Amino acid sequence: QVHVVESGGGLVQAGGSLRLSCAASGRTASDLVMGWFRQAPGKGREFVSDISRFGSTTRYGDSVAGRFTISRDNAKNTMYLQMNSLNAEDTALYYCAADSSRVFVSPSQSDYAYWGQGTQVTVSA
Repeated sequence: QVHVVESGGGLVQAGGSLRLSCAASGRTASDLVMGWFRQAPGKGREFVSDISRFGSTTRYGDSVAGRFTISRDNAKNTMYLQMNSLNAEDTALYYCAADSSRVFVSPSQSDYAYWGQGTQVTVSA
């Protein structure tokens, strides 16, 4: 069974930065495609970014492209999301997702079998 746990959320002022981490266990990290999603209050869950098993392919949602950077360190079984130039619209619960059955990354929630509990990011104006 794969488990993923997010950390690194918090309160930050607009224009600031945060780095989220997602630690995976139960499978070798290079067996997993991984991604980040977020859910703002009163809204549906939104795709943020995904990364292939060895980090060669990444993708970003339109609202974060150019500001967020996804990466992974398979030796540490950890994925990261560096978030810069944060604004109030980035306030959300951020979820890490992983899947071991896929080769290609996907922006679709239904393509990920394993989810963390989320880490809250709050951006103050």
